[in-house]
Amino acid sequence: MKKINKVVLAFSGGLDTSVILKWLQDTYQCEVVTFTADIGQGEEVEPARAKAKQLGIKEIFIDDLREEFVRDFVFPMFRANTIYEGEYLLGTSIARPLIAKRQIEIAKATGADAVSHGATGKGNDQVRFELGYYALQPDIQVIAPWREWDLTSRERLLQYAESHGIPVEMKKKTGSPYSMDANLLHISYEGRALEDPAAESEESMWRWTVSPEQAPDQPEYLTMEFKKGDPVALDGQLLTPAAILAKLNQVGGKHGIGRLDLVENRYVGMKSRGCYETPGGTILLRAHRAMESITLDREVAHLKDDLMPRYASLIYNGYWWSPERKILQILIDATQERVNGWVKLKLYKGNVTVVGRDSPSDSLFDSKIATFEDDAGAYHQADAAGFIKLNALRMRIAAGLERKNK
Repeated sequence: MKKINKVVLAFSGGLDTSVILKWLQDTYQCEVVTFTADIGQGEEVEPARAKAKQLGIKEIFIDDLREEFVRDFVFPMFRANTIYEGEYLLGTSIARPLIAKRQIEIAKATGADAVSHGATGKGNDQVRFELGYYALQPDIQVIAPWREWDLTSRERLLQYAESHGIPVEMKKKTGSPYSMDANLLHISYEGRALEDPAAESEESMWRWTVSPEQAPDQPEYLTMEFKKGDPVALDGQLLTPAAILAKLNQVGGKHGIGRLDLVENRYVGMKSRGCYETPGGTILLRAHRAMESITLDREVAHLKDDLMPRYASLIYNGYWWSPERKILQILIDATQERVNGWVKLKLYKGNVTVVGRDSPSDSLFDSKIATFEDDAGAYHQADAAGFIKLNALRMRIAAGLERKNK
């Protein structure tokens, strides 16, 4: 690797990235630019600025990306009803391409020739970050400290911090024993006690959701309005994308919605157990499918369902900026032009139930045809006989041949 003069570090201000900052300065003798993204993690980001200043950083970027995150990444993903391996709503995966994008923008603006992240060499995030970097700036140099240094435990990180005068807040010693990642879409928990997939997670681990047993005894109703496949209002109130997701998280968490305990297949090859809280996303997915149920053509809906697992894998594996994901997005977005209307939901004890839906301008549901009562000739039931016989023809031929051969 050639000489590095300046590097943009994705910086949270915690132990890992504080050590990385000093390590980059010492190892590469380069200038470090810090970038901290607010994507709704629920923690104050300004302390990261103070920490960076304390460590001698001159160029510090603190960006509020919450609206961009939901509008340009979360909502496009939910237009496809995206789920990885049947359960995971991709809360961590969808945040990485945005962080990578902003890092590259900052690198170009500051004249940096490298970027760095704090993802470990065992996880998916290193892949997601770096695929994004290279897709957006092919000649960028990437520094991944966890693949280079020998600081392979929390104890070694603390020793390094102490020996190099790096201030570390000790609150984490009595905090969560889990590795956590949070944004407006979810919180994830990994490591420590969760490394035994047979052990039930502790109730005290969950941050956003009450247990269904402790949720209110009375259901709550919520109406979500959609325009071109995206939610635009809750209970008649127009809200920004980030405000909608934040509100859904609040009301969903109150009713114990959105918990998930999952063993997933990482892109790097291993299986990993993680727990997730995605209350707003769980509600949004149910509502969006209900909205599509009356506005999408049958074959279009089925084609979307066929493509969704491939689309989900692209996002999970870090290929948001790939040409194939972009092409799939064009197709998905084209299906959403008439996904307009409202869905009424019932929230109760961990469950989301659709109790009503309508699209005054784009509904394909025709009550005159669907009725079990007299349809006044709108649908000729006798026509079904020929339809059934034609569709049964290949099976009748096969059955006749089998009987003949016997």
